[in-house]
Order: sequence, then C-alpha cells, then structure tokens
Amino acid sequence: MIRGAILLTALLLAGCAASPVAPPPEATPSRTTETPTGPVTTDCGEELRAELLAMLERDQAGRLGGVDEEGDQARTERLSVVVGECGWPTISMVGEDGEDAAWAIAQHSDLDPEFQQQALDLLRAAGDDVSPGNVAYLDDRVRAGKGEPQKYGTQVACLDGEIGPANGFDDEDAVAELRAEAGLEPLEEYYASFGPDFCAE
Repeated sequence: MIRGAILLTALLLAGCAASPVAPPPEATPSRTTETPTGPVTTDCGEELRAELLAMLERDQAGRLGGVDEEGDQARTERLSVVVGECGWPTISMVGEDGEDAAWAIAQHSDLDPEFQQQALDLLRAAGDDVSPGNVAYLDDRVRAGKGEPQKYGTQVACLDGEIGPANGFDDEDAVAELRAEAGLEPLEEYYASFGPDFCAE
C-alpha cells in the first residue's frame, strides 16, 4: 500500500500504512524565487518537510469538517513555487512523509490540471526517490480529470450501485500486475476498504 497516513475519507483512497521515514539531508541550500507578491525563499530540506506536513494537516482538517482557511488552490500555488525552487520534493530531500504530503497536495490540485500533469511528470522522472504508489494514484487522478480510462483503478465511482473505476480501465487485464508493481493491494481489497455503504443510495 502507499506509505503515509493519508485518510480514506479525505482522499477517497485506501488507508495508508505508515513506514519508516528517510531523513532529509543534513544541509540543503535555500533558494529564492521572485513571485508576483515578492521573493519567496524555500529551504529545500527539513524546513520544507515541516511546511509540507503542516500543509497536509490543514488539507486533511478541511476534508474532515474542520477549519481550512487556506484551501486547495493556495496549497497548489505554494507547491508550484516549491517545485520551481527545489524540484519535486523527493524522499531524499524531505523524507517519505514529506514526499507523501507533496503528492497529496498535488492529488488535490484538480483546479490546476496543468500543474497536476507537471507534478506527475516530475514524480515519474524521480524514479526510486518517490513512492511508486503515489505515481500510480496521481496517474489515475490526471486520467480521470481528463475523462480518460485509468491504469490502476484508484479513482472510484458508483456504477449501478457498485463501486468501480471512474471512466473504466485502459487495460483491465493488466490492472492486477500494474497494481502489484506499484505496491498497491489487489483491487478487490481496495474496493472493500470503502465499506459496504459507500454506494448506498
């Protein structure tokens, strides 16, 4: 399963198992970028990790009925600045939980599909320095946003009262193998994790 502790109700994804966190580098230089509101300096290591985790906490609070005055668009814009300054926040840069947090913010960047696609491209390019499960989920999210069939079936919809993949599958015969390669549980277990009342009318 995907690392981290991303909540099922928040992401409409399966619960995530925690795993050890890779420490960020001891010293990472800060970078400064000019934005319309002035210069923004990001420390691309431990400070960035802390910021990403705090952003994710606010993201989750809002999705669970709590206070989120920031909103998805503001987090998307901030992550875009971070990516411009530091590149994608990888495991070696911000630890596993920091990389998971960056991914979750990108996953919720539906109002900026161009940035979502950019994030997906960066995740793919990062190779083993990101979670393969995160790549799978964001790949499906981008596809679903375009109305295209999915590869992994992570984005769900209720189809005739039954849970299933939004927009169907690109290659249904390949789903089991692709999910296993990405470290995801079998599709049947994933769908069962939503509970029997998920598609109740």
